[in-house]
Amino acid sequence: MCGITGFIAPAASAGCRVAEIQRMADRLARRGPDDAGTWCDPQAGIALGHRRLSVLDLSPQGHQPMVSHCGRYVIVLNGEIYNHLDLRQRLDPIDWRGHSDTETLLACFSRWGVRDTLPLTVGMFAFAVWDREERRLTLARDRMGEKPLYWGTLPSGEFVFASELKALRAHPNWAGEVDRDALALFLRHDYVPAPRSIYRGIGKLQPGRWLSVAADGRREEGEYWSLPGAARSGEEGRGQPLSDAAAVERLEALLGDAGRQQLLSDVPLGAFLSGGVDSSTVVALMTRHATARVRTFTIGFDEAGFNEAEHAKAVARHLGTEHTELYVSAADALSVIPQLPAIYDEPFADASQVPTFLVARMARERVTVALSGDGGDELF
Repeated sequence: MCGITGFIAPAASAGCRVAEIQRMADRLARRGPDDAGTWCDPQAGIALGHRRLSVLDLSPQGHQPMVSHCGRYVIVLNGEIYNHLDLRQRLDPIDWRGHSDTETLLACFSRWGVRDTLPLTVGMFAFAVWDREERRLTLARDRMGEKPLYWGTLPSGEFVFASELKALRAHPNWAGEVDRDALALFLRHDYVPAPRSIYRGIGKLQPGRWLSVAADGRREEGEYWSLPGAARSGEEGRGQPLSDAAAVERLEALLGDAGRQQLLSDVPLGAFLSGGVDSSTVVALMTRHATARVRTFTIGFDEAGFNEAEHAKAVARHLGTEHTELYVSAADALSVIPQLPAIYDEPFADASQVPTFLVARMARERVTVALSGDGGDELF
């Protein structure tokens, strides 16, 4: 999962900067239990922190914050660039230090620049990269907003960012005033919609967008992808309408390619399986491309109206997965509730958070990464 955080502040001693960014990064330890790192430039007032969940390149060559080969860029990345091997093929010959997608992304920045690289990426990510030459920090978020990224300016004038709000709350100048307008939106929608957060002055970077901040505080923001724009482009660029059979074949090829790219991992990988159309499709595609038996995980409930475990078991049997299920009681579900404020940084009222936590906790005992069918309803 990984966690990133950082800030731009008036120049101070290196020791002070390290102490502050270390404290902020430590708040993200749950996101990244495998490794931790910080990087500071006291003259520029920039500090970056990272907590790592190792998925690609488990060696020290994947450590972050990572500096580019040319020395110009320093990055903290949360997520995965699925097409990074394809991007490596497009770059000039490089004496690669390791095989992480983070190193690939830095090489792309050195070759094409940050903003021109973004449209070339395929993945789920949130990153912050410091340009030492231009003294500029750029934040970016993936097209669909799978990875979180909060940012804002504290009353003291410092620019801050993080994967989770709890890292920002560790900053010594944090104020934390509740945004009453955001609270009203929560009561209407059961969550706080982007670009707001529950705190005044802190927002979410929206999907498909970048934000750059110079050392002197000047800001720019832009969009490198949008769903309406992609739809318009597809509509304008298509030729003759596809037949139903051709459309199905094309869709299956696209889904298969997406599934294949997401199987690139140096750690055990599995999938959440509910037995519904979305997760069953994901698992079916995984079994087609995986080199080992796919591991699947399901939560079951004794209440028949909420239980999907029997459907999941039937799909797992049909696809031949290594299936694990866990039936939970009402008491098991209630025991999760006191932990939710430590997991979620702002109000979130969807009851799915309880079974999602339970199935993730069960899966983590056997795998490090799990695919799911989340987002299938919205797409289809």
